[in-house]
Amino acid sequence: MPEIGSAKIEQQTPQAQLIQMATAHWVSGVICVAAQMSLADHLAEAPRTAADLAPSMKCDASSLYRMMRALAGMGVLTEGSDHRFSLAPLGEALRTGTPGSVRSAVLSLAGDWNRKTLGELHYSVQTGKPAFEKVFGVGLFEWLAKHPVDASTFSETMVGFHGAEPEAVAKAYDFSQFETVIDIGGATGNLLTAILSHHRTPRGLLFDLPHVVGDAPALIKARGLADRIAIEPGSFFESVPAASGAYMLSHVIHDWGADQCVTILGNCRRAMKPGSRLLIIEMVLPTGNTPHLGKMLDIVMLAAVGGQERTEPEYRELLEKSGFQLRRTVPTESAVSVVEASPI
Repeated sequence: MPEIGSAKIEQQTPQAQLIQMATAHWVSGVICVAAQMSLADHLAEAPRTAADLAPSMKCDASSLYRMMRALAGMGVLTEGSDHRFSLAPLGEALRTGTPGSVRSAVLSLAGDWNRKTLGELHYSVQTGKPAFEKVFGVGLFEWLAKHPVDASTFSETMVGFHGAEPEAVAKAYDFSQFETVIDIGGATGNLLTAILSHHRTPRGLLFDLPHVVGDAPALIKARGLADRIAIEPGSFFESVPAASGAYMLSHVIHDWGADQCVTILGNCRRAMKPGSRLLIIEMVLPTGNTPHLGKMLDIVMLAAVGGQERTEPEYRELLEKSGFQLRRTVPTESAVSVVEASPI
């Protein structure tokens, strides 16, 4: 059995590599349970034994110890000679509400609805349809609209999953040339606030569904940008605000099939005033065998929402169908690029 969670895959035999890939869900399952139990919060103040924690966490002490030992083996916790456990740097990132916390991301990405969806991946590969709809009877975004707690966690997940990406985008592209940055489908405004913090000239307009932008005012206020960002609720399948500036779609186009993307892009095209630009922020896939996070995310998009990640030629084709010309693709220091287009 290969070492789980730490073996360097390039040093293993093909058989061991495949076994490690197949057991990756063991690791995510343990980390997800740790997040569900708020284990990192219980260890935030001082090292503690499993026996100390078991009563307050309503756990069997022996079983809790075994799980904490496994987490220590992954580098999430550290076990001392007295069997007291403390948080390693990885474990610190599982604390609730701290800067850089990914607890919500772990709960979403390794949690129940994602596991069930990917459990039906075969269905998506066979049919081209989202497995999520087969499992839950409705689309992901419709389901989130009816589950506000999960929707809030999902929004926090996007912040944690994309990590340093907003700062990388703000640094890579010159947003200061625009009067307004219109963030279409911008959720809580995480990317928009990063851009406006870096570029002092533009104002911001955040546009998304009413239940999605519900958490945005608190984040925008916390970042000192309440006087520069307006919020407008609505659906980009119906219309988007008319303005002059940069129309930004960050991790929106990858959620949808080609026909739906043409509708979204067409609405942006009709709303744009002269001189405006379209900026698509996505993981632009490399061609050939080059490894890229987006190639795996593409499979998740297939199963979850029926969307897809795309190559630059695929973006060019999609944009031309929607009345745009691809001008350039600007790489960033993160996994995403900025696909810049102008109306034809």
